[in-house]
Amino acid sequence: MPVMSENSPCLWTRLPQSSQSPCDRYKHACCNYDGSVYVLGGRDSSCLRDFWRYNVVCDEWTKLNCTGETAPEELEEHSMVAHEGFLYVFGGMLDSAYTKWRCPLWVFDIAKQKWVHWQGKTGSPQTQKPTNRKGHSAVVVGSAMLLYGGFIDIKGSSQEFWSLDFGTTAWSLLSASQQASLGPGPRHSHSAVAYQGCMYLFGGLKGLREQRDFWKWNSTSHMWSSVKNKSGPSRLMGHSAVVYKDSMLLFGGGESQNSPKNCLWRYNFTTQTWGQVATLLGSTPPDRIHHCCTGLGPSYRSDTSSPDSSSGLQPRLPDLRMRPFKNKCFPAPLTFLGSDGAIELETFGPDRRYGRKTLPQSSELMETDGQRIENCLTFENKAFSKQCSVEEPMDEEDGDVAQHLPDLLLVLGGRPCTRHNPISVWQMTLTDS
Repeated sequence: MPVMSENSPCLWTRLPQSSQSPCDRYKHACCNYDGSVYVLGGRDSSCLRDFWRYNVVCDEWTKLNCTGETAPEELEEHSMVAHEGFLYVFGGMLDSAYTKWRCPLWVFDIAKQKWVHWQGKTGSPQTQKPTNRKGHSAVVVGSAMLLYGGFIDIKGSSQEFWSLDFGTTAWSLLSASQQASLGPGPRHSHSAVAYQGCMYLFGGLKGLREQRDFWKWNSTSHMWSSVKNKSGPSRLMGHSAVVYKDSMLLFGGGESQNSPKNCLWRYNFTTQTWGQVATLLGSTPPDRIHHCCTGLGPSYRSDTSSPDSSSGLQPRLPDLRMRPFKNKCFPAPLTFLGSDGAIELETFGPDRRYGRKTLPQSSELMETDGQRIENCLTFENKAFSKQCSVEEPMDEEDGDVAQHLPDLLLVLGGRPCTRHNPISVWQMTLTDS
């Protein structure tokens, strides 16, 4: 197994959660928008319907409404993506054979903080739309959501490949072309990311067998191509992946439901090479399967949004009542860590506050050469402590919360999980610049 350069290891920190937080779970869905993380459904001892928003700056959970005619029911192994002020949730229903929903798609208006009616394109009764499924993948490329595979009751693993155009609200079955036979084939519990107009898909289950193949879909040529993967991860299902700079980060999963792993892999799109990311001494990532990962900060920002989207659902940004963080996460050499790429660490005391929020202290400790230091990143904190009035204008730079967050990857939930306990949240930070 090739290992990434020792100058670019990562640091894992478990984030303690308050009592006002979702319970631990797996097979849920999450995504982030404007610096907040949204978590929906999943399983603990039964299928869940709750919906939560996590404010990363304030380290605070808020339970959102998930009732009513336009809200989804209990879901597991569903998908959720964000696009221009809206969240799009698909699939994951338990009773697909008897449900009244022909197309299980739900839309959440972030500005209004409520579920809204999705008026799909009207046409003949023969208009094709995807049916309910679980374990599929969904990514946003341009002004469309690309949805691949999934497990469909009775039919099993699917190789259907759908596109939802946010502008026209029309579904298209992309796998109807001859390219379908040259693509990934039937599968579920795989991962997928979008990068520069392409979708990259890894592993998953084909029937009952785990896979380790790697595929690329080009949205311009509408063609699949196989990506070489000799030095990459082993067979995986229930893993997750995100785009980081010019790379894809792939975490966790396993070769079976009962064998979760904690490996973090990095695929470089430019060099087309894989490497396993090393961890700093004393930093141990969790074993996880059927978890969710989401990346925050400028290096995780997606380039898939189209500024010319003609969606009938117009984007609206929520009012910001507090100035955002202007943090800079900066590596600094520490002689006792013996690496030029090490991260400087510092303990935040109870008196270090942002606005009226106290920054939590980490309980994770590292020991190196007899020295004890806290697993907490040092921030060049330029946060404003004052509140902004409604009338006070906020400049464009300050209005982008996500822009000022430090680059970090959050791993939320997954198996093994602890019943009746708050959701497990881990933070991972890469030390490369």
